[in-house]
Amino acid sequence: MTQMDEILAFNKAFIERKAYLPYKAPSRPVKKMTIVTCMDCRLIELLPQAMGLKNGDAIMIKCAGGIIDDPYGNTMKSILVSLYELESEAVYVIGHSDCGMHGLTADKMIADIEKRVNDSVFARVAEDGKDLHQWLNGFQSLSDQVNSSVAVVKNHPLLPPNTPVYGLIIDPATGALTLAD
Repeated sequence: MTQMDEILAFNKAFIERKAYLPYKAPSRPVKKMTIVTCMDCRLIELLPQAMGLKNGDAIMIKCAGGIIDDPYGNTMKSILVSLYELESEAVYVIGHSDCGMHGLTADKMIADIEKRVNDSVFARVAEDGKDLHQWLNGFQSLSDQVNSSVAVVKNHPLLPPNTPVYGLIIDPATGALTLAD
């Protein structure tokens, strides 16, 4: 049985026993908050629990490192949708210690990619005008990364006036939250 077969079998049983009922929630965030955080698997349940959130309380946007570096990229677009269309009123950018993006170099990432794709892929990326060394770099300072992401949101020309934007750091071992420096 493949992983997909296992997922579909589990899902069928999940629906049959109505296990979805405890997760019913409105489509708008009850606590009117949007969270941008890392895709790290340790945060899936820990972060909401550490913040006292349940299903339906917040919009959760996840990406590598919780990095918001493009004011017109998909992460920022998602933030704006949450604020204008889903009635969120505050943005929380939450990085975490022991993040895989901390110290990641583009050279390492490119070497890992080269092991799995052929050289023509790199030529195509270059033709698209993408600088992989810039795009694939991680960050060197967690608090600087969180503060930089907060600045992208706060300085966005389309951000609703007076929208609070906060930067936090979570410890994935304990769930302890601290304000970014």
